[in-house]
Amino acid sequence: MKKLFSILAITGLMMFGTVQAQDSTQTTEPAAVEAAAAPTAEATTEDVAAEATDETAERGFTQELKQRFIEGGPEYMGAVLLCLILGLAIAIERIIYLNLSTTNSKKLIKEVEEALQSGGVNAAKEVCRNTPGPVASIFYQGLDRSSHGIDSAEKSIVAYGGVQMGLLEKNVSWISLFIALAPMLGFLGTVIGMIIAFDKIEAAGNMDASLVAGGIKVALLTTVFGLIVAMILQVFYNYITAKIDSIVNDMEDASISLIDILSDYLKK
Repeated sequence: MKKLFSILAITGLMMFGTVQAQDSTQTTEPAAVEAAAAPTAEATTEDVAAEATDETAERGFTQELKQRFIEGGPEYMGAVLLCLILGLAIAIERIIYLNLSTTNSKKLIKEVEEALQSGGVNAAKEVCRNTPGPVASIFYQGLDRSSHGIDSAEKSIVAYGGVQMGLLEKNVSWISLFIALAPMLGFLGTVIGMIIAFDKIEAAGNMDASLVAGGIKVALLTTVFGLIVAMILQVFYNYITAKIDSIVNDMEDASISLIDILSDYLKK
């Protein structure tokens, strides 16, 4: 997991650095474009609007997203980006772990039952030892305590099931934290940007739209990106919680089946 965090963090920093480098190399281009596209006395408002629309269409979605991200400012946009990187790192790690923890419980129950009938408890434990996943681990603990009676085996299964559930839910709360934190950081940037805009109005002594338009736009961009990050992480969070619920239900059903199998075996 630490390696995954490091890789994603380095990737995010490289992407952020690339965006800044592209912005620095293109700072002279907008000025040249504006100078060349500045309407003359004969130019109409419709011509200027058409040129702006064509320029936005040519830039494409990726370039537009990068430009908007840079316009949002490095302080709050960097914090929002960090929430996205860390949230995705945890989400990807959990998805990989949960997929590896998924077990065909019906097949495992059949193999354990056959091993019990043919080779006893030790053979069944060997089957569980060679099978990955929390269900097999719970089966192993129950079989290991079966010599002390069915009640002891059942208590061991319940106790170790709680341990496995904790492992499945590990670090998931951090994703919910980043889901809440990203829009909060965006709102904070918006509020501070609006305060700065009103300070400019107060200093100028008049309501000039061009004086505050840039500051208000930057302030709103932080909220937009914060909400986008929250929506992306929310999708991963819902998938992870649904996957955990599915595995837990499978663990409970398989544990009941194991108790029944052990009860019949110990009565012989």
